[in-house]
This record gives sequence, C-alpha cells and structure tokens, in this order.
Amino acid sequence: MTVTMPEKDVNLIVDKLDQVRLEILRLRAALTPEEEPTPQEKEAIEEARREISEGAATTLTELLKDLG
Repeated sequence: MTVTMPEKDVNLIVDKLDQVRLEILRLRAALTPEEEPTPQEKEAIEEARREISEGAATTLTELLKDLG
C-alpha cells in the first residue's frame, strides 16, 4: 500500500517531530536534575527554550491538545 502526501504536510510532520524531540530532552533534563546534562543536551535545551519563546515551537501539552 502506498500513501502519497503533499510535501507541505510531510514538512509539518517533520517539524512537529523535531519539536517533540526537543520537548522530550527538556523533560528529561527536568526529571533528572541530579544528572548533569551533556553540552549537547544543554545546547538542545537552550535551543528549545528559544524556539518556544519565539513561538517557533510548541510544548508537548499544546501539541497533545491540538491533536485531540
């Protein structure tokens, strides 16, 4: 079975998955405060915070609400 999707829909899905990945990294850092994040994780967390503050990303709660 083959499913065809417009490129804009694929890009939207990829963007949402990236946002979810960043949110998971943020949650992981918040839930394991005794574990010092790696420099790469710190950078990803800061990037996620910037994206959320700029409105370029969404929180997991908002995404779940949007997806119903």
